[in-house]
Amino acid sequence: MALHDHPIWRKPQHHQDLDHAHDHVHWAELFYDLIHVVTIFLLGNYLSHHLDLHGFLVFAGVFITLWYAWGELSIFNSIYVSTDFWHRLIMAVMICTVMFMAAAIPAIDGKGWVFFALGFAANRAMIAALYYRARRANSSGESMSTAQIRNFSVFAVIFAIAAFLPAPLAYWVFAVAMVATQAMYMIPGVTVLRFERFVPRLGHMAERFALLTLIVLGEGFFKLVVTLSEKGIYKVSPDVLVNFVIGGVSMFVMCWIYFDFVGNAKPKDKKVSTLVIWWLAHLILMLCGVMVGVALAAEVKVGFWEPYPTEYAAIGCFGLAGYIAMLWVLQNVIEHRLASDFGRWDVRVFGIVLAIICFFVVPHVPSLLGNLIWGTALLSQIAIPLTRAWTQFRHE
Repeated sequence: MALHDHPIWRKPQHHQDLDHAHDHVHWAELFYDLIHVVTIFLLGNYLSHHLDLHGFLVFAGVFITLWYAWGELSIFNSIYVSTDFWHRLIMAVMICTVMFMAAAIPAIDGKGWVFFALGFAANRAMIAALYYRARRANSSGESMSTAQIRNFSVFAVIFAIAAFLPAPLAYWVFAVAMVATQAMYMIPGVTVLRFERFVPRLGHMAERFALLTLIVLGEGFFKLVVTLSEKGIYKVSPDVLVNFVIGGVSMFVMCWIYFDFVGNAKPKDKKVSTLVIWWLAHLILMLCGVMVGVALAAEVKVGFWEPYPTEYAAIGCFGLAGYIAMLWVLQNVIEHRLASDFGRWDVRVFGIVLAIICFFVVPHVPSLLGNLIWGTALLSQIAIPLTRAWTQFRHE
């Protein structure tokens, strides 16, 4: 093999220019994901300590920001196959930007804000640098790359300015800039999707979504275990240990229904509306997954006969309802799966409605009954489709 063909020296190449571009994730992308394990855990801790409307809005805003720091890099890596020395150095810098953002989360609404906003601005600048390198190596994609270089560079400056503005003006400027960055993908005539070369490898993006979903839901296990270990596993009563198991099984089932019905699936077509829905539905689904993971940590704080804490019940019930709703949305925009023939709209509506009802019931009943109602909403999403499939399987 000539050295210029070796991965560490090969310049960024558009996947359409390659005879074969596989969809598998490169190790550098996986390493970038590792820092998001930390960010999501710290963000979950923030929500645990700020269970009010203001705290939730901050949590949601920070999660969306971190998600785009992950997602827009994933888009670049889906368009360009880039694994060389300079790409790896830029990735190392991007990892450091997210490290700063993560470390700032506990003080995000105070002195941590400057570090968070500057970290995100630097992250935007690094993506601009990636597109700059891609433009130099791929003249046929110059228009698309030029647009992305301009967009990310301008917004990097705006986010850096927001770091030093007084609150709440800084937050409003940052939020408006975040909305504007996404408008670059969605407004007809302006969106970079109008360029023929802006075509991600959809199989690669599907795998990226699946991997991050695993991380998001895995944080639920992490939070459960850490909460019980801090409390002292030897100090709690047997009913708390049963609740602990319920929490772990719940996170497993949430993974199960995602991967059976929508995980690793490509969109059914390449229409802009389909791609946008696919993108945003994954964002909301993962946000709801973190909410449920935080809520389930309260399983080790109560026994069978105490009411489940109302604040935790709120994020758990509405988080589950949102998670199921996004599964339903995704089922309608991906390629057909056999499992969807059995997990139809009626199953999703049942789970959503029961999860919402659970919120209003929880304050008035023991956690044993609250868990039963909530668990039924979740388990129905796999139990009913399996029952229907088993019935057909027996006849066949």
